[in-house]
Parts: sequence; C-alpha cells; structure tokens
Amino acid sequence: MEQDIIIKVIELLGTFAFAISGIRHAAAKHFDWFGGYVCGIAVAIGGGTIRDVMLSTTPFWMTTPIYMICTAVALLTVAFFGCWMEPLKNAWFVFDTLGLALFTIAGIQKSLAFGQPFWVAIIMGCITGSAGGVIRDVLLNNEPVIFHREIYAMACVVGGAVYWLLADMGIPMEITVVVSFLTICIIRFLAVRYHISLPTLKSEERRE
Repeated sequence: MEQDIIIKVIELLGTFAFAISGIRHAAAKHFDWFGGYVCGIAVAIGGGTIRDVMLSTTPFWMTTPIYMICTAVALLTVAFFGCWMEPLKNAWFVFDTLGLALFTIAGIQKSLAFGQPFWVAIIMGCITGSAGGVIRDVLLNNEPVIFHREIYAMACVVGGAVYWLLADMGIPMEITVVVSFLTICIIRFLAVRYHISLPTLKSEERRE
C-alpha cells in the first residue's frame, strides 16, 4: 500500500512537470490552447503509456481522469502565469529535469512491482522518462532531445543503476528514491552547465 501511494504521488508530480515542459514548447511554436494541451498530455503520458503496454497492463491514465486534469492545470498555469514565468527561462529546464527524474523512478518502481528484473526496470524507467519527450519533439517537428549530444536518457540509466545498487544494499526505499532522484537531476544539471556530452558518431566519406 505504501509503495502504491508513493508511485501515485511520483506519477502526478511527473505528469505536472512534464506537461508544463510540453506546453511551454508548444507556446514557443505559438500553438493554441488545444494544441498546447495535446503536446502537454503527449509528453506527460507518452512514456508511461509505452511502459504499461510493454508490461501488458492498462495504461495508467486510463484508470483515472486525474492525469488529464493535472495537464489542464498545467495548461492554465502556463496560460495565466506564463508572463511571470517567462523571464525565468531556467525554470523551464528545471521542470523538464524534474519530470525526467520523477518519471524514471516511477517507471522503475512499477516495473519492479510487476516482477520484472532490475535490468528491465532500468530500461522501463528510461522509456518512461524520455519517450514522452520524443513524442513531443516529433509533434513539434523538432529533433528529439535524446538524440542530441547533451546528456538526457543516460541520466535515467545512471539514476536507475543507483536505485538498483541502493536497493541491493537494503537501503530504505524512501532514501533510495531521494538519492536516485537527485542523481538524475544533478547529472542533467552538470551536463548542461559544463557542456558534458557523449561522443558523437562520425561518418566516413569515401574518397575517390
């Protein structure tokens, strides 16, 4: 029961954070309210939907309207308070990072609750955290962030590995969740702040 409550809270917080991120990107493209809502809901539930389909369970947002309502609240927040939030451009990045970390942990915990091994749970966490952003970028005709050089999906993988390590050591779940969450956020913040990235692939052109 306690774990179910924690998962639910994490999913709601992640939904709001990711919806804010998606709606902000839609606003930058001058979408109307409906378009903004579609982008917000796509990024908020996209990764979790893929996760649940792969786990052969009913997608989480189909069991209660709270996630749709949460996205609507995010839309109203951006619509009415966007002018005060716009100068704080770093806040948008923070929302995206919070959503990434929260959804990654939610994906890991739900996968473990369904009896999946840890290595599968880490993959599911990564999908939950990053797939919604891919859907958002496709809808907005942007190159998906996870294919850029900046660290994004790899932060999910490292955070998942930390979760695995701490759980294997018998650390209480509350501490494990907090440490894993902070790990993902710190990696993302440091990667952007200091321009840390993975090596890029280079094509070899044949010389005639």
